[in-house]
Amino acid sequence: MHKALESLLDLLDLERIEEDIFRGQSRSALVPRVFGGQVAAQALVAAGRTVPAERTAHSLHAYFLRAGDPGAPIVYTVDRIRDGASFTTRRVVAIQHGQPIFHLSASFQRYEEGMEHQADMPPAPDPESLPTAAEMLPRYASAFRDEGVVDRLIEARAAVDLRYVDAPPWASVGTPREPRSQVWFRTNGKLTDDPLLHVCLATYVSDMTLLDSVLLAHGRGGWAVGDVVGASLDHAMWFHRPFRADEWLLYDQESPSASGGRGLGQARIYTQDGRLAITVIQEGVVRVPRG
Repeated sequence: MHKALESLLDLLDLERIEEDIFRGQSRSALVPRVFGGQVAAQALVAAGRTVPAERTAHSLHAYFLRAGDPGAPIVYTVDRIRDGASFTTRRVVAIQHGQPIFHLSASFQRYEEGMEHQADMPPAPDPESLPTAAEMLPRYASAFRDEGVVDRLIEARAAVDLRYVDAPPWASVGTPREPRSQVWFRTNGKLTDDPLLHVCLATYVSDMTLLDSVLLAHGRGGWAVGDVVGASLDHAMWFHRPFRADEWLLYDQESPSASGGRGLGQARIYTQDGRLAITVIQEGVVRVPRG
């Protein structure tokens, strides 16, 4: 297992302070705030640890309220909203310096048989045929505002093997493209069979690239290029079928709209054999910096 993945797993292993209160640590992100995917994943861990193991997460809805301080721990308080015959609902508030920075509602369900259909998986190349981040990112070093961005990007994504199907936003600054993006991803190492862990790691990764399609539509390169400022506003996920985060997953993303300083990204995540595992929707602040 890659050391970066071990570090990420440690980050998700929350300390239990009271029955429904947990504490998580943070680490520096690419921007001077806590990475949104980290907070969402930790909040889902907190919720999941108050739910019977036979009930698995099937949806989450979350709002990013304030920028998190990477230098301080985060306290997660869990409210046991409902324990029904089939579904369990939890609400989690993440608190730093006495203020809420994040709010999540998650629902869990015991397994049951039901009707089955799904959208077909779109075409995509074999992930093994695509360059790794360490191979791809140095090619675009000249696009970034400082030389250290490449190394920081590689370090930030070292726990996950994330491979772009098409060129990333910073590769075509100034040239608008179709607002669609695909990446393959999996963890850099094998995981245990705990379903909650796989769901939480997919949640972590889901915040990395979802708004790329917004940037593509406008020929913008993103924060690392310096032609956009922004942050995640809200995030929703639906977990349809079992999957493993340590096996290849196709993240097929698009942006149907941008307006009012906000951009919307929506996506489907498929297993390599074509099963629709997750649907994701996120809105974020996407602004052109003022001169």
